[in-house]
Amino acid sequence: MSAFVWLTVITALRVLGRNRLRAGLTMLGIIIGVGAVIAMVSIGEGAKQAVQKQIATMGTNVIMIWPSYMTIGGVRGAQGGAVTLTVADALELKKRIPILSETGWLIRSTMQIVNGNRNWNGPVHGVSPSYVTIRDWSFSSGGSFTQTDMESAARVALLGQTVVENIFEPGEEPVGAIIRIKNVPFRVIGVLSPKGQSVQGSDQDDVVFIPFTTAERKVFGTLFLGSVGGVFVSTERTEDLADAAEQIRQVMRARHRLQGEQPDDFTIRTQVEIGKVQEGTSETLTVMLMIIASVSLLVGGIGIMNILLVSVTERTREIGIRMAVGAKRFHILIQFLIEALTLSVVGGCIGILFGVLAARLTTGIAGWPTNVKVPCNEHRIAASATIGFNFFSQLKQLLASAFLIATVALGK
Repeated sequence: MSAFVWLTVITALRVLGRNRLRAGLTMLGIIIGVGAVIAMVSIGEGAKQAVQKQIATMGTNVIMIWPSYMTIGGVRGAQGGAVTLTVADALELKKRIPILSETGWLIRSTMQIVNGNRNWNGPVHGVSPSYVTIRDWSFSSGGSFTQTDMESAARVALLGQTVVENIFEPGEEPVGAIIRIKNVPFRVIGVLSPKGQSVQGSDQDDVVFIPFTTAERKVFGTLFLGSVGGVFVSTERTEDLADAAEQIRQVMRARHRLQGEQPDDFTIRTQVEIGKVQEGTSETLTVMLMIIASVSLLVGGIGIMNILLVSVTERTREIGIRMAVGAKRFHILIQFLIEALTLSVVGGCIGILFGVLAARLTTGIAGWPTNVKVPCNEHRIAASATIGFNFFSQLKQLLASAFLIATVALGK
């Protein structure tokens, strides 16, 4: 019995060997299908990972509070157009909400930054020292300003990498240099480590930080002393973000004397909320790419099914002869099953290599982020899908074989 099974296996492999061109073309559909699934899912996972990295650059467990809109003469302004947040608000939040670990604030504008004969027009932020801590900014050289610098309105500045590249010569040391912002001289005391693009797509390294009081009194000017463009707070634990956001809302409404149904004159966003929105978008992209690639895999499975059905039809005489010399229906089924599985497994393995290579080339040539690991979940899913498709196709194939075998047997 076992000898007959082994003979059946050898016969199946020999049949494939005799029809190399047909077997190769049949496997091509599976190779393209599996490779497309892996490449597309890798691109989608890479995009998701890139979004997660961008969200992480915002800081750790961060809650952002922005001014809301205001209505003047029946005309509703844009969000952030109202002066509804102050330094006093930020200090009160720190005082009233124990689960907040840090509280910072900022005002911002776009100004010309000059160093010698080179200049750059970029964002200048007046911030509190705690803002730098909340945003998890590290330094490639130098360090941050202190609370003393802010209290004395010191003219010191921290530069982002993009600003450094545009106003300093290559190899020139920025720390200690004197730059001018709106014709006010500032001494550079630190260069921020690069963070890349933000979730919104802006360059986070194109920035200059100066003490809030310096910006308010000597650079920006303001109609309302103590007004800020945004408040940033953080918590020790991610689990506290939702509770902290609700407490912030209650404290802010009480401070701004908002009654009953009056809408909030501020907007609260947590890092988790922003992350969910962005990850939902990348997840949708991954699913769409997966569906598109799965069509190729489905076509490959159908190709194997059709080729083997044709093969059974062509080999009706061979089946009859084998049964005449003692082969049973099981042996015939095993032969065709082995042929199908060989095409599926070999094609699937080549397809995995093809998909990994395609993902690597996408990263190397186009610069798109991809996430390819061997073994990784998407590869296992692709392999499982390959086997599933082809087992389904083999079921139909084997039923057809059984019918033909029965017909030959009755003819005898």
